[in-house]
Amino acid sequence: MSFHHRMMLQRYGLGHTTSLYSQVLFDPIFTPIFTAIFGTAGFTIGATTITFASIASAIATTAISIGLQMLLAPKPPKAEDGKVPLTQAIPYRNFIVGRTRVAGARMLWESLGPYLYCVQALAGHRIHAVNRYYLHDDVVTLSNNISGGMALVNGLADGRYAAGGVRIASRLGLPVETAYAGIVSRLGPSGIWTNDHRGDGQASVGYLVGNARQKEQQRTYPYGAPQLSVEVDGAHCWDYRNPSQSPDDPSTWTFTRNAALIMCWHQCFNEFGHRRDYRKAILPVLSMWIEEANICDEDVPRASGGTEKRYECNGWDTTENGPKAATNAILAACDGWICERGDGALLLTVGKFREDRVAVLTDADIVGHQIQYDVLFEDAINRLVPKFTYPATDYTTSDTDFFEDTAAQLEEGRVLSEEANYQWVHQWRQARRLGKRDWLRLQEKVKGSIDVRLSGLNAIYSRWVRLQTPNRLPRLNGKLVENRRSILAITRGGFSMEIVQHPENIDAWNPAVDEGRQPPVPPAPNAAGLNAPVLEAVQAIATGGSVYLKAIITDPEDESLTPVLHYRVQNDGSGATGAWVEQAFPDVMPASGIIILSTSAVPADTILDVEVAFKGSGGSYSDWSPTETVATTSDPNPPGVVTDLSVSASAGSATFNWTAPNSENYVGAKIYIGTTNSFGAATYYPPPEYGAAGSTDARTVTGLSAGVKYGWVVSVNGSDIAGSPVATGAFTVT
Repeated sequence: MSFHHRMMLQRYGLGHTTSLYSQVLFDPIFTPIFTAIFGTAGFTIGATTITFASIASAIATTAISIGLQMLLAPKPPKAEDGKVPLTQAIPYRNFIVGRTRVAGARMLWESLGPYLYCVQALAGHRIHAVNRYYLHDDVVTLSNNISGGMALVNGLADGRYAAGGVRIASRLGLPVETAYAGIVSRLGPSGIWTNDHRGDGQASVGYLVGNARQKEQQRTYPYGAPQLSVEVDGAHCWDYRNPSQSPDDPSTWTFTRNAALIMCWHQCFNEFGHRRDYRKAILPVLSMWIEEANICDEDVPRASGGTEKRYECNGWDTTENGPKAATNAILAACDGWICERGDGALLLTVGKFREDRVAVLTDADIVGHQIQYDVLFEDAINRLVPKFTYPATDYTTSDTDFFEDTAAQLEEGRVLSEEANYQWVHQWRQARRLGKRDWLRLQEKVKGSIDVRLSGLNAIYSRWVRLQTPNRLPRLNGKLVENRRSILAITRGGFSMEIVQHPENIDAWNPAVDEGRQPPVPPAPNAAGLNAPVLEAVQAIATGGSVYLKAIITDPEDESLTPVLHYRVQNDGSGATGAWVEQAFPDVMPASGIIILSTSAVPADTILDVEVAFKGSGGSYSDWSPTETVATTSDPNPPGVVTDLSVSASAGSATFNWTAPNSENYVGAKIYIGTTNSFGAATYYPPPEYGAAGSTDARTVTGLSAGVKYGWVVSVNGSDIAGSPVATGAFTVT
């Protein structure tokens, strides 16, 4: 019997219909998993064998942030757990993404003579930067007094940490690290800590604490031996949208808080993650991943002005948990959905509805169903409380304004509250946006499972499904449902899909109404008796080719305080952060309960870290606010599009010709070439071709492989803001 005939019979035996025979048999997505199911041990794509067992578990899954499933699912440590260093004989290793506060685990804790020596492991990989240092819950700064590579801590106003002398240094976890000379010089002769204790590839902090005089000891160290924790910017991740970054060269990667980029890193490159091959997991569906990363980077307006990124992700986990714990935390941070295809490719969809991601299931595709059109009394939820990690309260778990249905509360006679856990979210507005999406789903109340024939496989690989079921499910005919989880279920005809009805207005967001109030920040005076300012928003304002910062802080109702802002370049070109630049605002006046700080010109077309503090009349400072990040785009307006575009191809090359737009802010154009007619999957061929507005320009791209190609020319301004791509259509390279 031929392979084709055997496949046909298997298809008939499971599908009980021939109506979709040709579509199923030759579907390019369906075929790999179909062959795997009915082969022997597995099948091979390239050099990789995919086994039946590899697809017999969950095929599609989404974030678990509410209810019993969330309680039972493995979770990363709470934010509060990062404040105290772990003391354990063989501690688990950590990994860090985005920006968060951690203490790590002690590798050295030794007292010798008048000094205490400590080294703490932060992460088992390279991190981007250490932003601030905490001794207990006191934010401390480092002086220029450096000895043995370790900087002296500036004593606080009440004398804490001043008399004895505390020195701190940090290591970012480079492949070949440097031992802490200040500790080696004292502990090396005894062999306790030598130059061989480098900690290659291990981000760490080291510090030594000197005893004060007996009468000053209690004032210097009122809480006993100092416990150090730090705010850090975590892992460098491959940004697959940037052609200057190579997936095989981590030195080209950059720090990011983008949830989609972090998910790619965790799935493929994190030593403690899933360790998938990016060539099979990401590259076959690269255009999808690019689209999701771009959505995460979309600017969402704030009610107070300015914008923030749609989906940022920040957190840390230990190898005590399996990789799934971090995967769920990342998915929860972006309302994400991920699916493993039969050939190993990963399909990611973040929380923004798109019609082109919708599949269709008909009566012919469904063999069974179990649908609930309402919920039992004990399962009802009439209040949803979003939980997140709040940097303004020194990285503790907090909650936002909740969502509730007061009419349902009156009818049910009580408040039935549930928490939504977004612990890797640090923006309270983002937590509100995620909470509203989950709240709208809960209000739909329609959920259940459907048994899908193999003819409906494409729906298994889609987050959203439109039901065309006038006979089997007439109440849901024409409705949109969300595929929450799908598993292989041969005895049920093919697959079992858990669904919930999808709210039509799930993306609706009005900041003035939906944002709610900023969670309160309890007063926490530092040693100088000053409270840290509450930074409500910071934004970059472009004017006349330059950029200044506008920061909004809460009025402290104390005229003796002077607001101070400082900023630094997040990447100075060498992969390290720049020096802090400070500016005070002694003449600024509050209005309507807020203070607006407008700086002088700052570096343009880069990314800045920004913090604010209050300066007392005696010169003492409050603690600095949590670090905010802002992009300083000097020209946010895209230029016009190129015209008169043509392309001529020859052996291994293609020559593009175009006319530049008559836009004053046009500086050049970028060329993209792909093998499919999809701009999202095209490859950028640097550098840009610079030219004047209205000029006639040309460029030849060499080193192309033979075959049918598609090209695009994209105009850019001086801030690298792109205009709309203009397509060449198909051309053939010989």
